[in-house]
Amino acid sequence: MFSHFPPSKTKYLYEASSSNSVARVLKMSMEEELESLTITESSSSNSATTTTTTQMMTMSVEEKFQIVRSIGEECIQEAELMNLLAKKPQPICYDGFEPSGRMHIAQGVMKIINVNKLTSAGCKVKIWIADWFAFLNNKMGGDLKKIKTVGEYMVEIWKAAGMDLENVEFLWSSEEINSKADEYWPLVMDIAGKNNISRIKRCCQIMGRSEKDDLTAQIFYPCMQCADVFFLKADICQLGMDQREVNILAREYCDDIKRIDKPIILSHHMLPGLLQGQEKMSKSDPSSAIFMEDEEVEVISKIKKAYCPPSVVEGNPCLEYLKYIVFPWFNEFKVERQEINGGDKIFTTYEELIVDYEKGDLHPGDLKPALSKALNRILQPVRDHFKNDQKAKDLLKKVKGFKVTK
Repeated sequence: MFSHFPPSKTKYLYEASSSNSVARVLKMSMEEELESLTITESSSSNSATTTTTTQMMTMSVEEKFQIVRSIGEECIQEAELMNLLAKKPQPICYDGFEPSGRMHIAQGVMKIINVNKLTSAGCKVKIWIADWFAFLNNKMGGDLKKIKTVGEYMVEIWKAAGMDLENVEFLWSSEEINSKADEYWPLVMDIAGKNNISRIKRCCQIMGRSEKDDLTAQIFYPCMQCADVFFLKADICQLGMDQREVNILAREYCDDIKRIDKPIILSHHMLPGLLQGQEKMSKSDPSSAIFMEDEEVEVISKIKKAYCPPSVVEGNPCLEYLKYIVFPWFNEFKVERQEINGGDKIFTTYEELIVDYEKGDLHPGDLKPALSKALNRILQPVRDHFKNDQKAKDLLKKVKGFKVTK
């Protein structure tokens, strides 16, 4: 069982009597936040917290910008991001996930890398545990109890793998929405009223579905996720490229309500599956993904079977793992090989490795064992936690027994 982080006690004023009042209060909320230029430190802050805060205070706006911007494959808009970091000492970043089954390495390690970058640059990260959304999307067969268990298991993984939780807040959507229903639902209704069905269906990708799918209550999903951005008072939407469309919807809604300060969209790269032609890692196909609690032999086996043609960079999942997981984690990559094949070599940049790979100086037969070794180093603390902590062990047993539903 993980520690439940208390929801923010800041009162989010909201008048639901009309669409104009919705727009007015949302606009006032952002303006008030941008005017606040001081950080209030708790009297109980320890020395580590003080050191971290001091480092953030001495970091230039440009340095913060470079760290935050490095997360996104796309940023909408960079000028707005720079302005936000200049005006607000602790921007709020919104991230979230559906508890929908075992956690693969893209969702696990990449989120840790991104969250730790954001907090190092002074941001506060609110991670939305979207249990109601998973229910609406029929994940885990629509069983809320199972969904709750999966959510707890996922947080356990991030804690064990090294997420810096000092400026991270986990919020369960069901609890937050129930406690502030008078704020949330009028906002959802206002967003729904300002968009037609065609526009909402364009956001279906966020649910792992297409516009051609037969949707029922799921049609509410995009309106709710759009509302989350404002409900959580997010300055930055830090989600994957597959969530881009609904974040664009949030910016469009700002135009509808005449709100000047729009949420900045920071969309990170989506890791492909391990097999040829898999654009996105899939939980429903275990052979295409490495899970955060996979045993060492499983990781070795999956990487050995992974698509990795010699000298080919485009569409090579093993190289993407190196670019988005190994190099950000270790800042280097060591390949052990016989002298006849060039001997051991430590690559300090991804670009350096790509040069060797394209020339054929680095062969998949040497790259794959080194990649497996690096990934296993990252995953070992997670394995240890789920073997040694009884509650974590029980959670994993339950989650492995659940049937994943689309």
